[in-house]
Amino acid sequence: MKLQDLNSLDFNDIGDWPTPIKLLLILLVATLVGVAWYYMDTKDQYVALERVRREEKDLRANFEEKQQKAANYEKYKAQLAEMKQTFGAMLRQLPNKKEVADLLIDVSQTGLAAGLEFQLFQPQNEIPKDFYAELPIKLRVVGDYHEFGEFISGIAALPRIVTMHDIDIKPITGQRAGGLVMEATAATYRYLDEGGALADAGAAPGAGQPAGGGNK
Repeated sequence: MKLQDLNSLDFNDIGDWPTPIKLLLILLVATLVGVAWYYMDTKDQYVALERVRREEKDLRANFEEKQQKAANYEKYKAQLAEMKQTFGAMLRQLPNKKEVADLLIDVSQTGLAAGLEFQLFQPQNEIPKDFYAELPIKLRVVGDYHEFGEFISGIAALPRIVTMHDIDIKPITGQRAGGLVMEATAATYRYLDEGGALADAGAAPGAGQPAGGGNK
């Protein structure tokens, strides 16, 4: 077929076109229809399919995570029960309002039993925390290293939680030179009830006064 034969084709009489030309036309029309169909319908379906695949992946990951949690449910339940038991045991070591005054006496008596002389025993105002209140007690005692160690060991052995902070030990100067003085802050902790009411730390008997104790 020559090029001039293409120019002589009559579009009103396609049926009489040569077979190769008709096949080429059919192929061209099919290609155009396929491209148009892809952009008008199939492309959106591919996009939707990809979105569904991503959603399936996310759902599968979420399912596997929940399945793992469900498989470990009994283990988590046992751990929670253990944590509650431990937390309850710790709470029982915190004095309530009525026990705070007795605990202050225990701290004082522990120091006297160790042979210390109290120069200052001053409960401070309670400091509210998340679910408990901290009650600091300013201390200044006279003694030696052995007595200080015995006092701190006795504090640690109390049934209620008492911690020691800001410990500072210095030699005594002046007329009573030769001994040691220890300044520290003892802190106990009280569990707050649901109302969160705080005990009046200033009401503690002897607040701001030396706890007493004989001379060494």
